[in-house]
Amino acid sequence: MIAVLQRVAQAGVTVEGRVVGEIGPGLLILLGVFSDDTEEDSIFLVEKSLGMRIFADDQGKMNLSLQDIGGSVLVVSQFTLAGDWRKGRRPSFVKAAAPEKGRALYEHFVSNIQRRKVPVQTGEFGAMMKVSLINDGPVTFVLDSRLR
Repeated sequence: MIAVLQRVAQAGVTVEGRVVGEIGPGLLILLGVFSDDTEEDSIFLVEKSLGMRIFADDQGKMNLSLQDIGGSVLVVSQFTLAGDWRKGRRPSFVKAAAPEKGRALYEHFVSNIQRRKVPVQTGEFGAMMKVSLINDGPVTFVLDSRLR
């Protein structure tokens, strides 16, 4: 499972002109699910994402976690993160999870954030979405559960 974390001042997602999720300060997480991912991958990435000290303290140093600042999370499914771009010029998505499995692990990821009492909004799984954000920093990290 792969997650692109972006520290944001605000972020939102729309589907067909309708706002489906928006947050103030916190994390926009783009989530990609591979066919061999498990709930263990989901739990690992939730714990790592919420605990990373990537928010500024009063000295301006990245010393605080999302939970320390009382931030929110916007999770957007993005199967293209599971694309293999190494051969040719058209990415292959054969290693991406099938939609049913992808949705289940995406929902598992979101529910694990909710269980930790962190405010979370989502995109719409499988929909064409427009994502907007104001990246704070910019600060962006790519987390891959296969690299733990």
